[in-house]
Amino acid sequence: MVLVGMPGSGKTTVGRELAKRLGRRFVDCDQEIEARTGVKIPTIFEIEGEEGFRRRETQTLDALTQETDLILATGGGAVTRPENRAMLAERGVVIYLNVTPPVLWERTRHDRTRPLLQVPDPKGRLQDLYVARDPLYREVAHIIVEGGRGTPHAMVRLIEKELQAICAL
Repeated sequence: MVLVGMPGSGKTTVGRELAKRLGRRFVDCDQEIEARTGVKIPTIFEIEGEEGFRRRETQTLDALTQETDLILATGGGAVTRPENRAMLAERGVVIYLNVTPPVLWERTRHDRTRPLLQVPDPKGRLQDLYVARDPLYREVAHIIVEGGRGTPHAMVRLIEKELQAICAL
């Protein structure tokens, strides 16, 4: 199972809890990239730019989506590459955590570790990213969960209910 959504949508938090509930291993793609490269994502962006980071992300997603019994949280921009969207949609159940830009802004406004938000107008940038990415998340999603209103536990319960409707856990 794969969680997609904007930065700050709760993919890692919800993914960890979902993995515990289902007895599966949890992997955060961004953390995996950092572990494989030995450097933080902002450093990769600084040295290789966004394109270099996206290449690494595609390689990591390719490896991780071939594993079984895994709950995977992707980076917010993973869906921007067509090959990633195809890979995600074909290799697992994709769950889109849809959280509105105002809630995302509240969650991310003090976070200095998100390279794409280190701009003069991060709130506007977040809105622009949402407008661009929301259709891509919807394109790959098997399940869409409206987020931002409940606890991670409540989100996991919603996901479990949706999963039971489409497949056997």
